[in-house]
Amino acid sequence: MGEFWPVPDVLTYLAGRWSVERTVRDRSSGDGGRFEGVTVFRALDGGGLRHQESGTFVWQGVPRPAERTLRFLPGSPPGTADVRFADGRPFHGLDLTSGQHVAAHPCAADLYRGEFTVRDRDHWRTVWRVGGPAKDLVLTTDYARKG
Repeated sequence: MGEFWPVPDVLTYLAGRWSVERTVRDRSSGDGGRFEGVTVFRALDGGGLRHQESGTFVWQGVPRPAERTLRFLPGSPPGTADVRFADGRPFHGLDLTSGQHVAAHPCAADLYRGEFTVRDRDHWRTVWRVGGPAKDLVLTTDYARKG
Protein backbone atom coordinates (compact mmCIF):
# COMPACT_ATOMS: atom_id res chain seq x y z
CA MET A 1 0.00 0.00 0.00
CA GLY A 2 2.98 2.31 0.17
CA GLU A 3 3.80 4.82 2.87
CA PHE A 4 0.25 5.32 4.18
CA TRP A 5 -2.46 2.85 5.15
CA PRO A 6 -5.96 3.99 4.04
CA VAL A 7 -8.68 3.95 6.71
CA PRO A 8 -12.25 3.67 5.34
CA ASP A 9 -13.84 4.59 8.71
CA VAL A 10 -11.77 6.59 11.20
CA LEU A 11 -14.05 5.91 14.18
CA THR A 12 -13.92 2.15 13.66
CA TYR A 13 -10.14 2.31 13.27
CA LEU A 14 -9.53 4.36 16.44
CA ALA A 15 -11.85 2.45 18.80
CA GLY A 16 -9.93 0.75 21.62
CA ARG A 17 -6.75 1.27 23.66
CA TRP A 18 -3.52 2.77 22.35
CA SER A 19 -0.13 3.28 23.97
CA VAL A 20 1.11 6.83 23.45
CA GLU A 21 4.63 8.28 23.23
CA ARG A 22 4.94 12.01 22.55
CA THR A 23 7.96 14.25 22.25
CA VAL A 24 7.60 18.00 22.65
CA ARG A 25 10.27 20.36 21.36
CA ASP A 26 10.29 24.11 21.95
CA ARG A 27 12.07 25.43 18.86
CA SER A 28 12.70 28.85 20.37
CA SER A 29 14.33 27.71 23.63
CA GLY A 30 15.57 24.26 22.61
CA ASP A 31 13.80 22.69 25.61
CA GLY A 32 12.20 19.31 25.22
CA GLY A 33 9.74 17.09 26.99
CA ARG A 34 8.18 13.66 26.77
CA PHE A 35 4.75 12.21 27.46
CA GLU A 36 4.10 8.49 27.92
CA GLY A 37 0.69 7.05 28.59
CA VAL A 38 -2.47 5.50 27.20
CA THR A 39 -5.30 6.78 25.04
CA VAL A 40 -8.67 5.03 25.16
CA PHE A 41 -11.34 5.64 22.52
CA ARG A 42 -14.75 4.58 23.94
CA ALA A 43 -18.18 4.78 22.35
CA LEU A 44 -20.25 7.87 23.12
CA ASP A 45 -24.02 7.74 23.54
CA GLY A 46 -25.47 8.98 20.26
CA GLY A 47 -22.41 8.04 18.17
CA GLY A 48 -18.76 8.87 18.06
CA LEU A 49 -15.91 8.23 20.46
CA ARG A 50 -14.65 9.74 23.70
CA HIS A 51 -10.86 10.11 23.56
CA GLN A 52 -9.33 9.95 27.06
CA GLU A 53 -5.55 10.29 27.31
CA SER A 54 -3.63 9.91 30.57
CA GLY A 55 -0.01 9.42 31.51
CA THR A 56 3.12 11.21 32.68
CA PHE A 57 4.62 14.31 31.09
CA VAL A 58 8.26 15.11 31.84
CA TRP A 59 9.35 18.70 31.16
CA GLN A 60 12.82 19.93 32.12
CA GLY A 61 13.31 16.77 34.16
CA VAL A 62 10.15 17.22 36.23
CA PRO A 63 7.50 14.46 35.85
CA ARG A 64 3.83 15.30 36.39
CA PRO A 65 0.54 13.58 35.62
CA ALA A 66 -1.20 14.75 32.46
CA GLU A 67 -4.51 14.02 30.79
CA ARG A 68 -6.86 15.33 28.14
CA THR A 69 -10.26 14.47 26.75
CA LEU A 70 -11.56 14.98 23.21
CA ARG A 71 -14.70 13.93 21.38
CA PHE A 72 -14.50 12.34 17.93
CA LEU A 73 -17.96 12.67 16.36
CA PRO A 74 -19.16 11.22 13.06
CA GLY A 75 -18.16 13.58 10.28
CA SER A 76 -19.42 14.36 6.83
CA PRO A 77 -18.68 12.57 4.57
CA PRO A 78 -19.20 9.20 6.28
CA GLY A 79 -16.00 7.57 7.54
CA THR A 80 -14.53 10.88 8.72
CA ALA A 81 -14.60 12.54 12.15
CA ASP A 82 -15.37 15.96 13.58
CA VAL A 83 -12.91 16.34 16.48
CA ARG A 84 -14.05 18.52 19.37
CA PHE A 85 -12.66 19.57 22.72
CA ALA A 86 -14.29 18.05 25.82
CA ASP A 87 -16.51 21.14 26.19
CA GLY A 88 -17.80 20.80 22.62
CA ARG A 89 -15.74 23.55 20.96
CA PRO A 90 -14.57 22.61 17.43
CA PHE A 91 -10.96 21.44 17.09
CA HIS A 92 -10.51 19.99 13.57
CA GLY A 93 -11.85 17.54 11.01
CA LEU A 94 -10.19 14.16 10.41
CA ASP A 95 -10.31 12.21 7.15
CA LEU A 96 -7.93 9.23 6.98
CA THR A 97 -9.39 7.59 3.87
CA SER A 98 -6.05 8.13 2.11
CA GLY A 99 -4.06 7.23 5.25
CA GLN A 100 -3.02 10.82 5.83
CA HIS A 101 -4.63 14.13 6.74
CA VAL A 102 -3.59 17.73 7.43
CA ALA A 103 -5.61 19.85 9.85
CA ALA A 104 -5.33 23.40 11.16
CA HIS A 105 -6.64 25.01 14.32
CA PRO A 106 -6.22 28.70 15.22
CA CYS A 107 -5.79 29.27 18.95
CA ALA A 108 -5.66 32.96 19.89
CA ALA A 109 -2.76 34.33 17.79
CA ASP A 110 -1.09 30.91 17.38
CA LEU A 111 -1.79 28.36 14.64
CA TYR A 112 -1.75 24.62 15.24
CA ARG A 113 -1.06 22.57 12.09
CA GLY A 114 -1.48 18.81 12.47
CA GLU A 115 -0.31 16.05 10.14
CA PHE A 116 -1.88 12.63 10.70
CA THR A 117 -0.45 9.48 9.13
CA VAL A 118 -1.57 5.87 9.44
CA ARG A 119 1.22 3.32 9.07
CA ASP A 120 -0.82 0.12 9.43
CA ARG A 121 -3.77 -1.29 11.35
CA ASP A 122 -1.97 -0.88 14.69
CA HIS A 123 0.20 2.26 14.31
CA TRP A 124 -0.47 5.91 13.56
CA ARG A 125 1.27 9.23 14.18
CA THR A 126 0.44 12.90 14.61
CA VAL A 127 2.85 15.79 14.24
CA TRP A 128 1.56 19.16 15.44
CA ARG A 129 3.53 22.29 14.61
CA VAL A 130 2.48 25.27 16.70
CA GLY A 131 3.60 28.73 15.64
CA GLY A 132 2.81 32.26 16.61
CA PRO A 133 3.76 34.95 19.08
CA ALA A 134 3.22 32.73 22.15
CA LYS A 135 4.51 29.34 20.96
CA ASP A 136 7.00 27.68 18.61
CA LEU A 137 6.57 23.96 19.26
CA VAL A 138 6.70 20.58 17.52
CA LEU A 139 4.73 17.75 19.15
CA THR A 140 5.24 14.28 17.66
CA THR A 141 2.99 11.49 18.94
CA ASP A 142 3.19 7.81 18.08
CA TYR A 143 0.25 5.51 18.84
CA ALA A 144 0.40 1.70 19.01
CA ARG A 145 -2.69 -0.43 19.50
CA LYS A 146 -2.82 -2.33 22.81
CA GLY A 147 -4.42 -5.76 22.91
